[in-house]
Amino acid sequence: MLITASTTSRVDLWEAGGQRIEVDGRRVFVRTATGRRPPVLFLHGYPSSSYDWRLVVERLPDHEFACFDFLGFGLSDKPRDHVYSLLGQADLTEAIVAHLGYDEVVLVAHDMGTSVATELLARDVEGRLPFRLASVLLLNGSMVLERASLSRSQKALRSRMGPLVAALSNERSFRRSFAGLFSPDHPLTPEEAADQWALLAYGGGNRILHKLIHYLRERVEFADRWHGALRDWDGELELAWAMLDPIATPAVLDAVCELRPLATVTRFADLGHYLQIEAPESIAPVVARLAAHP
Repeated sequence: MLITASTTSRVDLWEAGGQRIEVDGRRVFVRTATGRRPPVLFLHGYPSSSYDWRLVVERLPDHEFACFDFLGFGLSDKPRDHVYSLLGQADLTEAIVAHLGYDEVVLVAHDMGTSVATELLARDVEGRLPFRLASVLLLNGSMVLERASLSRSQKALRSRMGPLVAALSNERSFRRSFAGLFSPDHPLTPEEAADQWALLAYGGGNRILHKLIHYLRERVEFADRWHGALRDWDGELELAWAMLDPIATPAVLDAVCELRPLATVTRFADLGHYLQIEAPESIAPVVARLAAHP
């Protein structure tokens, strides 16, 4: 066992079903399964991990899939001296795809992962993505940041007080903040909260939250590039959106649809930000349909 903080039996099982591969001297946790191709590649959000997708992938027994923890997240390495750039996470995604030998993927992304996805779209538009995107599904992410409603903890971590906020982070404050992302009808369970904290605290990840949130600055810096990719990428792109998300609100969805007016949108009226945890039985069919017709 490589986990140095307290963990849970459920996280232990998730870890046991995966592997760590080395990319540029860093260990990255990856889960895969074989099956019908093209494989589905899942990208997670902040501040969680590939564990977010576990309830969806178990409902896709016939499909090949891969999900991994971005550097700094979940069960992957969490170097404290690293600049956690989304460009670097996109490079990592390319390396994972190459390691797994995929020449095309169905890409499914949530939250922060949607910005990694839009960087991959931009590279594809430029003709320099080394694999084919068969189709893309984006779930609740603040891709148009000015339309989003950032939480108090996100704002604090982005401020000059960010290092102190991260240093003082603890399980109690995390549970309270994380619970606010879930809908009233599908609240955060004690078990889920324990699992998510264990994955965040692994390797001291909660102490670098102010570094991990660097991606919000990049959403401003690269807005024109990533918005342009949403508009100009000529493949099949769909959106699945939880309408009770307090951060990536319906206003964000409206802004994305302004960029991509012909995108197919599946709306979930009663779900919150972590829709794939709240209602995996509703999300899995959307993924399966897209994967069946790449």
